[in-house]
Amino acid sequence: MTQFLRRVRLRNWKSIADCDVSLGPVNFLVGPNGSGKSNFLDALRFVSDALSRSLDQALRERGGVNSVRRRSGGHPTHPTISLDFELQGRRGHYAFEIAASAEGGFRVKRERCVWERPDFVRVHYDFRDGVVEDYSPGRPPAAEPDRLLLVHASGDPAFRPIYDALSRMGFYSLDPQAMRMPQPPEAGDILARDGANAASVLDHLQKSAPGARDAIVEFLAAVVPGIEDVRRIPVAQLETLEFHQDVGTKRPHKFLASQMSDGTVRALGILIALLQVLRPGLSMPVVAIEEPEIALHPAATEVLVDALLQASRSTQLLVTSHSTDLLDHAAIDADSLLAVVAVDNATRIGRLEESAREALRSQLYSAGELLQMDQLQPAHVEGGPRQGDLFAVDG
Repeated sequence: MTQFLRRVRLRNWKSIADCDVSLGPVNFLVGPNGSGKSNFLDALRFVSDALSRSLDQALRERGGVNSVRRRSGGHPTHPTISLDFELQGRRGHYAFEIAASAEGGFRVKRERCVWERPDFVRVHYDFRDGVVEDYSPGRPPAAEPDRLLLVHASGDPAFRPIYDALSRMGFYSLDPQAMRMPQPPEAGDILARDGANAASVLDHLQKSAPGARDAIVEFLAAVVPGIEDVRRIPVAQLETLEFHQDVGTKRPHKFLASQMSDGTVRALGILIALLQVLRPGLSMPVVAIEEPEIALHPAATEVLVDALLQASRSTQLLVTSHSTDLLDHAAIDADSLLAVVAVDNATRIGRLEESAREALRSQLYSAGELLQMDQLQPAHVEGGPRQGDLFAVDG
């Protein structure tokens, strides 16, 4: 199994006052609606968005800095994101803090990056209040108060692998309606967040990784009886998906995506999101999917878990779920579960408390049963936000 992110620390991000979470290769975030599961994933997606596009655009898409920072009367609430990662077999650390200014403005108050490369050369920088400190190796690039320095540093081969890994994390909230609509053709390198470019990605996989594309169709056929193939087809200057399904006639019937159910289209999107990582040369260190069980029949759980496990050989997985059937699968253990709850209007996230872990170990209850009884709680939920330097390197 693959693991990129090892530890995530957040402070003052939306509903999350403070959290310190160790991640594994496969992670299921489980908790009530509104507890903060999506906010945790959004903090990670924010890192990817801010690097691959711009910090300003990433904030504007979320309603501005005042929409992402946690409200706290009388205290500074600068959003801070701190990540400990492992890249090319070596540990690293990346963190930044955003300070709000008058009239909805913002600036990068602090940013830090540290990584020891496989050749044991240590690359690092520290950016504070507009000044670049301790940049190594070489001379620092130009710094701007409203830009993350890593974007500029990515022009340096020493920092490029870090930028590439963080900017190519994939986050999915699939929209069957968007997937049904004909779309302009594109390169199809990576599936869009809503799945809208599924036809292009599937066609690209057919050309570059036919084994991955065949696996997607095979898994889909196990979810939807009679499915024999899915293809990209042109529609005027656009393109869409065409499903081939056995309906009892001599030849499979052809259905456009617009004629297929939400469950079928969404299942295809989930499988593409997961199995696109099997394409040789594709660097996608994290894939996160929100509630993959939506619109799927409970009988499809086995197929979904098999796809998750196959994908986990090539990427780290983060999944939010309410499915008792999914959580009860034998391949999902206590170490892969992260409990998410809201206490006093603040999100708490962590590994399961010991009583729940013991119940699972002794097979007294299943994870699905504990979820139904509201007994999946994070350890030390009673504690308030911990103080500490989120820019400190782990270990």
